[in-house]
Amino acid sequence: MMLKLKFAIIALLMISYQNVMAQSKTIQGVVVDPSGVPLPGASINVEGSKNSASTDFDGKYILKDVNSNDRITFSFVGLVTKTITVGTSTTINVTLAESTQTLQEVVVAYGTQKRTKVTGAISTVTSKDITAVPITNAESALQGRAAGVTVVNGSPGSNPTVNIRGLGTMNNTNPLYVVDGVLVGNLSGLNPGDIESMSVLKDASTTALYGSRAFNGVIMVTTKKGKKGPGQLNFSTYAGFQTVTKRFDVMNTQQYLKYAKDLGSDLTARAAEFGNINTNWQDQVFQDGLMQDYNLSFSNGTESSSSRYSAGYLKQEGALIGTGFERYSFRANNTQNIGKLTIGSNIGVSFSTTNPERASGGRALLEHAIKMAPYLPIYNSANNGGYQGPTSALDGQDAENPVRIANLGYQEVKGLSIIGNIYGELEIYKGLKFKSQVSLDYYTTEDHTFIPSYADGGAHQQAYASIAETNTQGQSIVFDNSLSYKTTFAEKHNLEVLGVITKIENKFQNIVAGSRNSITDEIDQLSNNLSNLASTSSETNNLGYIARINYDYDDKYIFAVSGRRDGGSRFGNNFRYGNYYSIALGWNIAKESFMADSVFSTLKLRGSIGTTGNDSLDNYQYSPTLSSNYIYPIDGEPEIGVTPGGAANPNLRWESKKDRNIGLDFGLFDEAFTGSVEYFNNISSDILFRVPLPASVGVPGGTQFQNVADMKTHGFEASLGYNDRKGDFTWSATATLGTSKNEVTGLAPGVTSVVSGPSGRSGIENFSRLEVGQPVFYFWGYETNGIYQNQAEVNAALLPGQTTFQPGDIRFVDRNGDKVINSEDKTNIGNPYPDFTYGLNLTAAYKKFDFTAFITGVSGNEIFNANKFDLEAMPRLFNASTDVLDRSIVVNGEVTNPSATLPRAQGASQNYANASQRYVEDGSFTRLKNVTIGYTFSDDSFAKYFQRLRFYVSGQNLITITDYSGLDPEIARVDTTLGSAGIDVGRYPQPKSVIFGLEVTF
Repeated sequence: MMLKLKFAIIALLMISYQNVMAQSKTIQGVVVDPSGVPLPGASINVEGSKNSASTDFDGKYILKDVNSNDRITFSFVGLVTKTITVGTSTTINVTLAESTQTLQEVVVAYGTQKRTKVTGAISTVTSKDITAVPITNAESALQGRAAGVTVVNGSPGSNPTVNIRGLGTMNNTNPLYVVDGVLVGNLSGLNPGDIESMSVLKDASTTALYGSRAFNGVIMVTTKKGKKGPGQLNFSTYAGFQTVTKRFDVMNTQQYLKYAKDLGSDLTARAAEFGNINTNWQDQVFQDGLMQDYNLSFSNGTESSSSRYSAGYLKQEGALIGTGFERYSFRANNTQNIGKLTIGSNIGVSFSTTNPERASGGRALLEHAIKMAPYLPIYNSANNGGYQGPTSALDGQDAENPVRIANLGYQEVKGLSIIGNIYGELEIYKGLKFKSQVSLDYYTTEDHTFIPSYADGGAHQQAYASIAETNTQGQSIVFDNSLSYKTTFAEKHNLEVLGVITKIENKFQNIVAGSRNSITDEIDQLSNNLSNLASTSSETNNLGYIARINYDYDDKYIFAVSGRRDGGSRFGNNFRYGNYYSIALGWNIAKESFMADSVFSTLKLRGSIGTTGNDSLDNYQYSPTLSSNYIYPIDGEPEIGVTPGGAANPNLRWESKKDRNIGLDFGLFDEAFTGSVEYFNNISSDILFRVPLPASVGVPGGTQFQNVADMKTHGFEASLGYNDRKGDFTWSATATLGTSKNEVTGLAPGVTSVVSGPSGRSGIENFSRLEVGQPVFYFWGYETNGIYQNQAEVNAALLPGQTTFQPGDIRFVDRNGDKVINSEDKTNIGNPYPDFTYGLNLTAAYKKFDFTAFITGVSGNEIFNANKFDLEAMPRLFNASTDVLDRSIVVNGEVTNPSATLPRAQGASQNYANASQRYVEDGSFTRLKNVTIGYTFSDDSFAKYFQRLRFYVSGQNLITITDYSGLDPEIARVDTTLGSAGIDVGRYPQPKSVIFGLEVTF
């Protein structure tokens, strides 16, 4: 009986003890990062339950209803998740370590690599940098932040021009973009808010594995993925406006009427017809464009799976009337681990509508705005269409009403982009993995333009409605199969081997159609009335065999070698395949024993050499083609026939580039100071380009693709950073600098030079020139030396046969002294490419406030200001700069105002038709690209509903320091040809903007 009683007492005590242990309690504490800085918005979750909390701005948390045997996970984006069993504790303070990937790994071709083992040239921009500046296209995040990368932005919806380490070719100079392993042509469909990081691969050691597509460098984009822990919902938005405040100083009505009278046109009565008004046409074409952006994402993860879903909406009205961009974007990233098998998918879809800048008559909108007569009104209800324009006989000019060009009718470019992949990776044996992946880059565009009938005046009218449509569809499917093996033997020998077979299938087709409607302006659809129809299609394929070996001894001595054999269908059988390689060495000096007590936490010397290839040329150039609808005169009558469509070249071969790079990475005082220095020297050979052919060949257009040139590009890059992350006030600074210089070193036999320029530019000659010993497509023209003051100066400088030059005309420098001004006297008058680019990024935080400032700039480049042709050339009557009021005035063969710097009006054609120094200006600038001030709320009343709540105000392009007289020194190309670089023909200027934003985490 006593024994039973004892057992009963013991059982009762155990039950009581369990009940006590099972009783819930409240725990609290602080979550900090490795530097001891509190982490606001960190997630705290009881495993297996919905019981969770988050830290406030000071990193503090309170978690109720917790049992002693519960396991609690602490997580924060970018840091390692930590799990702790509660036990008897009521206060649990946690320090989260930096994640291995964030701290040690960088994204490279076909995988990741520890930073300590990287031997190539790579710059990385993180999501923190990307989201610090509100941007509409992801490429803009690289501007000034990645050394050696030049970014030039354009109008809303257009793709920025991105160059890595200057130029390596004269064709398509865009880098390859790789989004989660998917090869794409640009990032227009990608929401910047979805990006985790962007890595810029610059040398052959890092790019060779991508073969021909990587000739101009590679930008690796990694999108955000789900992370282990409870689900997290994020919302962000901003709204604001953008505007262009700078204007060209053109003549008002009174000044214009006097100027016109001097040129022989008395327009006083004509101006009186419209009430002697004074229209500022520039003010009419610029506007305050509204901007708004909304992003929503949800992510979560478990031990075996992760997912993230996001949606975004962006709408941007341009600073020019009629321009704008709208985008809907959606993304889903998922991974699932099933034993030794990992499967995943990354899919992004975007829908966009672009209203591009419209032009007419070969002139940009801004060109019309600065040429239009100021006495003309914008609107006239008596005219068909409701606008007023010039009448040639009455107004003596033919500039078009820019408001009518922009607003009458419409042009919409609707786009669909699908970028995604599906992959599976199986661990066959420890360290041995097989991965298979299928990637898709699919896009469609529908460019629809509708212009109803109009009659502004005698100079410009259209008696019918015009409809034009271009539908384009393209896709790139990539099949990758890879086998990798990673092992460590004898404890310090680390080996990684990779083999890949990749196949790329590209398809493209478009349909171009147009028609007219002479009956009504109410129908904007195509018909068979005076219609035209054409279509094109193409298909290309690429097959690559890839191998890479990485070896290091104890992380100190590093060796990497890779090779690729590429086969491309753009070449004939003679040169269809190209072979490329890279070799790299590295020495982690900081790991040596003699560096144990030094201030260096990182000190790594590295070097690489390698080759890449390029097949960036039009399709089927190796094969003869035919063009139909060619008109032949037969018996005096035009007859439709067929002619060769181009001169075939079966001996076309791959462009090749040899990259040489040496770099030094360093970090001091436990990475408080970090930096790197690089030197590169690249040699490009067999560059493909269209070469003019003799007329006797009989090919319309007279050009043929040839391997025409060799060139070299070399330069330095440097980056330096400092981080102070202790105390209430923290700050960091990062500076980048990149230089680049290129020179043409050879041209094909029989080719002495090639001249190019922007297409569709009237009134001035092509002047971008390719020549041995000079930069690629430098500005080729005349040097100037003042104004001829009298006939005696003309006679003394020139032979009698050159009668077009008179007093008041520009004096060109006779470089060879033969008293004849011709092409022999032309020389290098400017280089459109900068000597160096730079950026400075500053961040700071004090308690709940944060601050970011970003400065970027370029130096050493020239801009050919073709606006000066419109403003100062004075070939005939147009509105112009007020400077023409002080032009050279000639009376009786003598310039009466010798201090004048502008020539006489309507003078010799050389004053305006020839490229000369008078149009070339220094394009250097320093720009305050962004400044942002934010405040994060941490009051308890907010903490009940939000993990994080932040408001901010941001300004872009607020201050620009430059000597350039145009509206903006950041000049986007007028077309895709390299010969149009640095030529300002009234391009869309980068506006100033102010926005207000909100970020919320639930």
